[in-house]
Amino acid sequence: MKKLAFACAGLLGLTASFASLAAAGVDQPAQATPPASAGQLSASQLDKAVAGSWRSPANKARDQYRHPKEMLTFFGIRPDMTVIEIWPSGGWFTEILAPFLHDNGHYIGAVEPGSKSTAALQKKFSFAPAQYGNAKLVEVNHKAPVLGAPGSADMVLTFRNVHNWAADGTAEAMFKSFFTVLKPGGVLGVEDHRADAGKKLDEVVNSGYLPTDYVIKLATDAGFKLDAQSEINANPKDDHNHPKGVWTLPPTYDMGETDKAKWTAIGESDRMTLRFVKPATAK
Repeated sequence: MKKLAFACAGLLGLTASFASLAAAGVDQPAQATPPASAGQLSASQLDKAVAGSWRSPANKARDQYRHPKEMLTFFGIRPDMTVIEIWPSGGWFTEILAPFLHDNGHYIGAVEPGSKSTAALQKKFSFAPAQYGNAKLVEVNHKAPVLGAPGSADMVLTFRNVHNWAADGTAEAMFKSFFTVLKPGGVLGVEDHRADAGKKLDEVVNSGYLPTDYVIKLATDAGFKLDAQSEINANPKDDHNHPKGVWTLPPTYDMGETDKAKWTAIGESDRMTLRFVKPATAK
């Protein structure tokens, strides 16, 4: 049985004990109100992970654009899940996900073989074992991806990666690997830069933006069902038309100092946020 279940049961028992003592007229010291449900406990733990002192100041400064709590809540994450993050790169979301899952769940980062970011992530993990001691990295060849044993994960998350796979022709293989590794009923959460409605893939693929219907088709062709869409990461200031594509905007600033104030005022890109589910009857 998961530790989370024990924690919730303990909270309920503690509440019942206080009620019995109060009925007997025994004065009790003031107590913090315990979470009333597993959902509240999960939200509290997510708050702590987002506010964590181990997160870098530069990463925290981007919360206003990336909306980590809102997005992970939308995806339905719980601290007892096995979660695979695809291409964590510098570890922006890893700093939240791995500590959140440390006690009751499992964090797995799928990294590219030979990626420079792998050594940086391993170093990060070694310096903060209380937050990252149970985190795991696995190397995955995105041209022939295998993320783990079939049906072994509760959730797969990919943040701003699909445009890379669309550009190199490996997107279909990646989405099939997501479907394979997830349990029936498992969730795929996708965030990526959103192109103007009606744009075709070949018109925008080199800009970093993607048509939403293209991404939805990748997932549904792999066997997923679209469960929900969110505007959490919408940015109406972004007109999707920049000299260096999405990399013109922060945090990349591919134009250097040229018009930097303009790009800063826009903020990070307008993005789609999609939740897919592997059907419960899937094998």
